[in-house]
Amino acid sequence: MAATDSAQKPVIGNEDTTAGFAYATAVYLLWGALPLYLKMVSHIPAMEVVAHRIIWSLPIAAAALMLRGRLGDIWPMIRSPRKLAMGMLTASLITANWLTYVYAIGSGHTVEAALGYYINPLISVIIAAVVLKERLKPGQMVAVGFAVVAVAILAWDAGGLPWISLTLAITWGFYALARKALPLGPNQGFFLEVLILTVPALGYVIYVERVGIGHFLGAFDANDTWLLMFAGVATAVPLMLYANAAKLLRLSTIGIMQYIAPSFVFLIAIFIFKEPFGSTKLIAFCFIWAALVIYSVSMYRGRAR
Repeated sequence: MAATDSAQKPVIGNEDTTAGFAYATAVYLLWGALPLYLKMVSHIPAMEVVAHRIIWSLPIAAAALMLRGRLGDIWPMIRSPRKLAMGMLTASLITANWLTYVYAIGSGHTVEAALGYYINPLISVIIAAVVLKERLKPGQMVAVGFAVVAVAILAWDAGGLPWISLTLAITWGFYALARKALPLGPNQGFFLEVLILTVPALGYVIYVERVGIGHFLGAFDANDTWLLMFAGVATAVPLMLYANAAKLLRLSTIGIMQYIAPSFVFLIAIFIFKEPFGSTKLIAFCFIWAALVIYSVSMYRGRAR
């Protein structure tokens, strides 16, 4: 772990490791259960929830560095314009993703949230083709085509694009790409992101508390204080696990294992939150699941060759 944390160059894993599998399994199970917590704070505005996710993640990220003896890495990170710029980019992308996700769960669009993370691997393929100029394999092109059909069906059914799903998939796709290129260890990178975001987040929380619309000081419900403080644990622990997994697994392996989280989210949406899921959505999801099967088979055949 220490060797990973001390890396100063981006590490793109070419081999899978046991530790990487353990990290990835844990993080996707935690992310799969996250809607249960977000539903408990659905009465709080998404902006306020995200602000507390940032604020309470900072001490956890700092503690992780301290336990590994890496607190000395903080000052060089802050002094590096390149690392600060890349940190601001990844921080902006993860903030947009968090805001969209919190809003989706709180407003009863958990199925759309699950769809967003289902299509994320396919969006990542498109991003790689456009940004990294990677050539799409025939199986990948078919999978992307199926995903486009699914999105078109949902757009026709809802009278507009499934913007929640697309926003989640696109922001996370670009975040994963930028995060792997960030020349920092996983824990240092996460600390830099929340450090950058803490100033505006703290300013926002102070403002809403002063004008009497904030929830942290128990003005509406005393339990809100503890729920908002828990946001740090719910945010920091999975994201740091993901950052470590990304360094210790192939990008293709991460893409396959990512299906764990949206599958749990989908089941929670249908069987616990009782969100509507009619025949049109079922058809669209069948196209998505077929696309993921085609994509996975194509990817594993490529690895075997």
